[in-house]
Formats: sequence, C-alpha cells, structure tokens
Amino acid sequence: MKFHKSAVVAVTAAAALSVSAVPAQAATTVVASQLAVPWGLGFLPDGSALFTERNTAKIRSLRNGTVTDVQTVPGVSAQGEGGLLGLAVSPQFAQNRTVFIYYTAASDNRIARVVLGQAPVPIVTGIPKASIHNGGRLAFGPDGLLYAGTGDAGNSANSQNRASLGGKILRMTPEGQPAPGNPFNSLVYSLGHRNVQGLTWAADGRLFSAELGQNTWDELNLIQSGRNYGWPTCEGRCGNPSFVDPLAVWSTSQASPSGIAFYKNNLYMAGLRGTRLWLIPVTSTGVGTPRALYQGQFGRLRTPVAGPDGNLYFTTSNRDGRGSPVAADDRIIRSDGA
Repeated sequence: MKFHKSAVVAVTAAAALSVSAVPAQAATTVVASQLAVPWGLGFLPDGSALFTERNTAKIRSLRNGTVTDVQTVPGVSAQGEGGLLGLAVSPQFAQNRTVFIYYTAASDNRIARVVLGQAPVPIVTGIPKASIHNGGRLAFGPDGLLYAGTGDAGNSANSQNRASLGGKILRMTPEGQPAPGNPFNSLVYSLGHRNVQGLTWAADGRLFSAELGQNTWDELNLIQSGRNYGWPTCEGRCGNPSFVDPLAVWSTSQASPSGIAFYKNNLYMAGLRGTRLWLIPVTSTGVGTPRALYQGQFGRLRTPVAGPDGNLYFTTSNRDGRGSPVAADDRIIRSDGA
C-alpha cells in the first residue's frame, strides 16, 4: 500500500506541538467521576443524561451531578473492546421513553431498542464481533433515521463484502429495517471502513465519521451514500478513484479517534491514544486546520457530545485496559463553552 499526504489535511507531530503550545480552550468541570469506561452518552429532553458503561453493561443516569443506575443489559459479553457500547436517544423519547443501544453478545454485535426499565429488544443482529474492532457508535441523523458505525472485527475482508455488516456505516429505521433509499437495498449505507466509532452531522446535513486506522493514518471522512472508503486497500489517502479519500488524517499516536461531535460550527474528535480533543473547523467545502485541546490533561478520551445547556461534554476511557487511570477515573467532563 502507498500512503500520500497531498491534498488532504495531515496533522504532523510538529503541527500538534505548535497548536497545543498555545491552546485556546475553555475551562472544564468534572460532572461525574469513578465510572467504569463510559462509552455512549446522550441527553434527554429534561436536560439529564444517560450513558452506558462498557464493562458493567449498565445504563446509568446523570442528573444534577448525581449518577444512578437505570438498568443492566443482559447478555453483554464485555471482552476486549466489546461490551455495552453506543447509545442513541430516540427523537420521540418524551413520548416513548426509548433509547437504542449497541452491544457485544456471545456470538455477534447487536443493536437493540430499550424502553427504559424494560428488557431490550434486538432490532439488528449478526454484526461481526471480535476482541477488537467492534465499532459501536449509534446516532440519529437529521432525517430521523438511526445510523451505526461498525468495525471489521479484525477481518479486513468484511469491509469490502457488501453482504457483511462489518466495516460499514449502517442506516436503518427505528425498527431495524433498511432505510428507504439505502444504496444496496440493505442496511449498508457506506463501506470500506476499518473501525468507525464517531458519527455526527454538520448544521447543513453533512455526515462526518471518525475512523481508527491501523498503524499509519487515522481518518476524518465525509460520508456519502453508497461510497467506498477504501479499507483494507487504503489506510489514509491513496488517490485511488475507486475510493473516497479522507478529509483529514492523523498519525495513530496523535489521535486513535473514537467519538465525534458537531458544536459551534466545529467538529470535536476524541483521541484515545492521542489523549486530546481535536477541534476541527467546518467550512463550506470541507474542514480547516485541526488543533489540539486538553492534550494529556485527562488521558484517553472517548465520547464528546454537545449538551442542551450550550456546553460540550466528553468522557474519559482510562479504565478500558489501555490507559493509566487516576482515582477519579473514569470521568464525564463539561467544557464550559469549548
């Protein structure tokens, strides 16, 4: 494979040092601590939040600084990178008290609908699972449809196989059926992904994803229906007209991205190995120059979310087996105005 940096935003080590030396970043407040790998995070109409814990299989509530257990999801296999992962709040939550979860079971990854307090009802099964590359992000789009980012489960052939749900971005109805207008008359919306853990939309409806690379390049992609994003032929930009090149790339030591959020006309991308939050300006034609926030301040970062109070929230992931946790970990942190 050949990797090229031309005509794409490539964040070098020197650039990372220069931007982090003079960061313009908001003050932060820890709003919850001593958590066990918070993974998915979503806000309810009353301003409180729900989050998942990967290893405990718990859905928990955060209200006015107090964390309480809502329920434990049965059948979760929390091994390696798997467990209870993404969470998306139904746009009709006020009427149906429903959230959607993505979790690793004994034989596959699944998406389930949960009326809070009731047993989860799987709506999509058969997403490939492994100890690595389980994907896991869920998000409702501006079209009212549910999107999911999946991983190749350590088998890169899944990503190019349209019959596999691995290494894809999926688009579905709240009942788990292929969304009308999907390009292949299936759940598959885009393919050729390695491990998608970040999905968000700009104000104009553009869909962006964050994708974990292998050894060289992590990616920020602009997602379009039916397009192929190149894995495993391409990691980063390869200039092959059969594939879509990323908008921006980072070395894996600087990013290893998980969640991504759109907030105040910027993208905020959480870095796991990179231990920083990347601020990426959104322009009419793509993205501007990224800069690093909170570099090394909180350790591994997992999930940023724009809160209904006008602030940005993000979670740490230092108890996931790859971090160096402190007594307060894991945490949910509010960035007061970012």
